Amino acid sequence: MKKIQIKTARRTQFINLDSYVARAVQESNVQNGIVIVYVPHTTAGITINENADPDVLFDIEHVLDKVVPWHGDYHHSEGNTSAHVKASLMGSSVQVIINEGKLVLGTWQSIFLCEFDGPRTREIFIKVISTNPS
Repeated sequence: MKKIQIKTARRTQFINLDSYVARAVQESNVQNGIVIVYVPHTTAGITINENADPDVLFDIEHVLDKVVPWHGDYHHSEGNTSAHVKASLMGSSVQVIINEGKLVLGTWQSIFLCEFDGPRTREIFIKVISTNPS
């Protein structure tokens, strides 16, 4: 398992993790299997979505802010309830198939860290699992 740290710069930010995940797969020498990308934080998530048009990520942020505004009738004393809910909506992990040593992602897809309570330093765990018989 590989652990990386990412420093985020804004309260809400989507950071492309493709190069980190691809490097972990390459270093593992696994040709066929799956890779799990996991973030162990309650105010950050992991998702797969479009990487070609930056307006998509802008729109996702905008919709999430409309659905779960930063300020609301929340009870959590730390004042970051919105970040917790958004992280739950996105999820804490994704799994991607590895075929012939490469990530199987769609043409426009990328793996993103979703920061909802930044700026912070986030840990991300990448676990590569072989499905090749030994």
